[in-house]
Amino acid sequence: MKMSDVAKKASVSPATVSRVLRQPDLVNKKTREKVLRVIEELNYKPHMIASQFRTQETKTILVIVPDITRPFFSEVLRGIEHTAVKNGYQVILGDTENNIEREKEYVELMYKKQADGVLLLTARMDSKSLKQLADSFPMVLACEYVDELDIPTVSIDNISGARKLTDHLINTGHKKIAYISGPMNVILSRDRLRGFQQAMAQYDLPVDPSYIQEGDYEIESGYNQMVKLLALEDPPTAVFVFNDEMALGTIKAVQDHGLKVPEDIAVVGFDNLKMATIFSPQMTTIDQPKYEIGQRATDMLLTLMKGGSLKKKKIVMKDELIIRESCGFLQKNAMIKPLN
Repeated sequence: MKMSDVAKKASVSPATVSRVLRQPDLVNKKTREKVLRVIEELNYKPHMIASQFRTQETKTILVIVPDITRPFFSEVLRGIEHTAVKNGYQVILGDTENNIEREKEYVELMYKKQADGVLLLTARMDSKSLKQLADSFPMVLACEYVDELDIPTVSIDNISGARKLTDHLINTGHKKIAYISGPMNVILSRDRLRGFQQAMAQYDLPVDPSYIQEGDYEIESGYNQMVKLLALEDPPTAVFVFNDEMALGTIKAVQDHGLKVPEDIAVVGFDNLKMATIFSPQMTTIDQPKYEIGQRATDMLLTLMKGGSLKKKKIVMKDELIIRESCGFLQKNAMIKPLN
């Protein structure tokens, strides 16, 4: 038995059923009595202690992350936790391991009243389920997004960031540029590919279909996809990689084949993880304000949880192109001596 079943029989929205359970004073008497009557008829019993059934807060935020092992999310999560704790809330973390069914299982915790609000760092569920969740509980999306839904979201402009990075490679002198993507069923991968394609089209540069390879976020994946690119009869001179982790694998593959980065092949990443500066050559990348994304998303969620409204539902944070050694730009400019 789900909240949506109660809503359907009572001819109200799931959000109204949720308010009857959580904040009954906000619902008019006639509607409230109708919903409570249907709850009794259907024997609908959310899994919560009786004292919490209607009004009591859990002072807990549910955070659902696609892969806790990825360094990118650790910085976002720190921003979330610091903001939550400062405001007297604790965080329950659910790691889906990129499994949609696991994501749905964690979402069920909301319907069981185990948390007061939910922060989704992944949005792999179908739009209908996401809308139902947002209509029923305070919810904010961070990092990932769903364009067609009016759900509070904090992210960067991934199309613009990818276009900026590709434009930099082109202006460094590259024409044969490849793209190693993340899984294409994720909107971030598709948007970064779109930004890459837009930049190439702007300069009338062709995109060879064999230059587009799909990875899975991991270092090993970057390595394996780069090996495929190096095996081409006409390999690229530069590679834009979906994230810094895969870019490290890409650089290792180039080096293992007796070539140098950036002298033979330029490589750029995305996210500006700390690891981007540890290895040689240091990586050119797009910086996302990871900690600040976590902070902003949590502030928005707390506003919703306290019954407030948001002046702006879609927040686009500023990204920044960080130029280091792996793109060849610094090396190229160091060779140009100023005229006396």
